[in-house]
Order: sequence, then structure tokens, then C-alpha cells
Amino acid sequence: MAEHTSSSITIEAAPADVMAVIADFARYPEWTGEVKEAEVLATDGQGRAEQVRLLLDAGAIKDDHTLAYTWTGADEVSWTLVKSQMLRVLDGSYKLAGLGGSRTEVTYQLTVDVKIPMLGMIKRKAEKVIIDRALAGLKKRVESGK
Repeated sequence: MAEHTSSSITIEAAPADVMAVIADFARYPEWTGEVKEAEVLATDGQGRAEQVRLLLDAGAIKDDHTLAYTWTGADEVSWTLVKSQMLRVLDGSYKLAGLGGSRTEVTYQLTVDVKIPMLGMIKRKAEKVIIDRALAGLKKRVESGK
């Protein structure tokens, strides 16, 4: 059974501004670190990504995979793995909570499982690295105003 890892960060911006950066998949290679390429394959009626192909290089985990995205209101997006070369599971979510003014708490949850045997502690370490880098990159990107 796959376990998940989660972490939170506070960003000095309104939730809508944070979600705008999260939803802009074409720019992920500019700020995520692990995502080298991102291509939106399908969108919903509101123009939000429903399926995205990502080329990931996260050290121990390198993969070309497709994720299906589900948008819940304006403050949450989750994803699940559609297909992958190396991964069995890559499920996660961003949940945003406005803290008043122009501050947002972002919680990132991630579950990773690979097709090849790997120690659980190595998988958790990879999840933690992905989450920490993604949250730090998101914070920097949003607060820089790019």
C-alpha cells in the first residue's frame, strides 16, 4: 500500500494568484526543477488542463508520464497517474487556504510508487524532495510576480 507525503508553505499572494501559477503547466520547467517538459493534452470546458504529459527528472525517479487533473472549486487541484514508463502511482494535490490579506497556505500532498523494487524510505525521500522543491519553487515564482 502506497503512503503519502505532505507539506505546507505560506505564500505572500492571494489564492487566485497562486492557483494561476499552478495551472500554468507550460511554465513548469521554469520553476519546478524536476519537470523538464510539460504538454497539456486535453482541457475541460473552462480551459483548465484535464490531461498533461510531463517529463520528470527527480534524481532517483526519471519518467515520461501523463496525469489526469481534477479541479475542485478555485482552491484545489488533484491529479492521478494515467500512464507511465516507471511509475505505478503518482497521485497528489495542491490545496490552497486563504489566510487573510494577500497570504495563502499551500498544502501539497504526494504519493509515489514505482514499478521497480525500491525501499520505502527511498520513495519517501524522493517524495519529500519533489514536494519541498515544488513548494519552494512555487513560492519564489508567485512572489516574484512572473
